[in-house]
Amino acid sequence: MIRHCVFIRFKASVPDAERASILSDIAALKPLVPGYLAIDIGPNVSPEGLGKGYNGGFIIDFADAAARDTYIAHPDHERAAGRIVAATECGVDGVFVYDFEIAG
Repeated sequence: MIRHCVFIRFKASVPDAERASILSDIAALKPLVPGYLAIDIGPNVSPEGLGKGYNGGFIIDFADAAARDTYIAHPDHERAAGRIVAATECGVDGVFVYDFEIAG
């Protein structure tokens, strides 16, 4: 299984409703991508103060790397990713993506 973690530094000017709309676009891909198993979405609520400005994000579990790669190439993902980049501080530098494999 692949765990796909995406953390976002949304601009302060982006309203909560727009943030939710962007993230719902990512969730809407679940029925369209075979092997897209689960998604968790939320704001950073850590009290540690180590968030480095990342104030939103999501984690998707994929059955395997092929499912993750299908998701990445999906046109709806490309549109949602564009919305994310447009809504972040510093464009693409306002997005942190980290994938790792979970042993079954």
